[in-house]
Amino acid sequence: MTTMPEGLIVVAKRECPTCALVEPLLPLLADSVLPLTVYVQDTEDFAHGVANVVYDETLEHSFRLNVEVVPTLIRIENGVEVDRTYGWHRDDWQRLTGNATLGEGLPVLRPGCGSKTLEPGIAESLVVRYGNPGFTSRRVEIAASEDLIETCYERGWTDGLPVVPPTRERVLRMLAGTTRKPDEVIGMIPPDLAECTVEKVAINAVMAGCKPEYLPVILAAVEAVLVDEFAMHGILCTTMFAGPMIIVNGPVAKAIGMNSGVNALGQGNRANATIGRALQLVIRNVGGGRPGELDRATLGTPGKYTFCFAEAEDPAWETLSVERGFPAGASTVTLFAGEGVQGIVDQKSRTPESLARSFALSLRAVDHPKLAMAGDAVLVVSPEHCRVFIEAGWSKARLREELEQLLSLPADDMIAGAGGIAEGLPAALAGTIVSKFRPGGLLIVRAGGTAGLFSAVIAGWAASGPVGSTPVTKEILS
Repeated sequence: MTTMPEGLIVVAKRECPTCALVEPLLPLLADSVLPLTVYVQDTEDFAHGVANVVYDETLEHSFRLNVEVVPTLIRIENGVEVDRTYGWHRDDWQRLTGNATLGEGLPVLRPGCGSKTLEPGIAESLVVRYGNPGFTSRRVEIAASEDLIETCYERGWTDGLPVVPPTRERVLRMLAGTTRKPDEVIGMIPPDLAECTVEKVAINAVMAGCKPEYLPVILAAVEAVLVDEFAMHGILCTTMFAGPMIIVNGPVAKAIGMNSGVNALGQGNRANATIGRALQLVIRNVGGGRPGELDRATLGTPGKYTFCFAEAEDPAWETLSVERGFPAGASTVTLFAGEGVQGIVDQKSRTPESLARSFALSLRAVDHPKLAMAGDAVLVVSPEHCRVFIEAGWSKARLREELEQLLSLPADDMIAGAGGIAEGLPAALAGTIVSKFRPGGLLIVRAGGTAGLFSAVIAGWAASGPVGSTPVTKEILS
């Protein structure tokens, strides 16, 4: 560890014009009553005539002195820093050195340059080497001859696609995306009920390819899947198709560049793709939720790689987050146990009544047209379809009311065996009217490109009893 030498310290680098400006003054300071130490970040050839010049090749001295600008002049008395200045300010240098005539022939003021400690990739490595990053996760040592990406495959840390090796520097950079402490426990991740910290989430966010600014969204998503009603353990072990799907609302979606428009449910957007993937990697790598082990899906779904998008919010339609009790302007994630995407093609309906009937017919197919109260659904309404409703004065709530009526169905049409199909409802429901979805089981969001009269249904895993998943919404915190 670096100890602070008594007297004056100057930190500089040769390539800085202001450092070159003050360099001729340093021998004058070396002759003063205060001892002088010069740390140079980029060369040994500096400050001739000064006895104590140290080439700070590793930047340890600069890091421990918390230098952000060069030149920096520091005064140390009794082992304690009492004053500092940076750049060249003649009055400050004269005051700190006690030399009332120092630099009389130089300009009054010149700004300094950035310290090498702040260069990209260097700042994090210095914290890892010389600071206290507060990591608690086990460090895995990899031989220099090993390929890092192949090692991640061999150790079972991937979802089948390559992951970014989570070096300590990358994890530290990721943690800068949140104000939360690395050792804060988020909860116990199923199925192993393993303790998950902010640091563990950051590690998997690195592996997924996230940017640091995505981390608060991922943390909120992890918190949401841990709510009992979401039943993440059940989503893993069911033979159904479902996996956690993330819907993002609020200013954060635009701030981090999420896609709510063209191809919103598809590939190509880094935020959408990596946020959803990071959540899945946390479940896999922290909780142990791996296919073929506790994950027992018969067919699964590509959404188990990643399933995340933002709602294309429109002032004329209430957002999903507001519908679910959050104030307008709040940033939220809603977690839904989603299956695949079922397209709705209706290019001819020009009235809200006709289009609502098209939606209802498509929604009847969730799980099976002869089943009710067995699954939830998200109805994704494209902007062109949405315009049909908005221009007719229909709010999202009005559409929901219409769909609830259209999806109140005669049980006789859905009884097992009716129409020669063994699947269906029990005969005891004969003569009754049943709702296709349980209360709150149909979510409606607006998303997609502005061209194309296509919407979509995303079925969800639920059941009328204690089995199944209930959507959960969490506010995103910094």
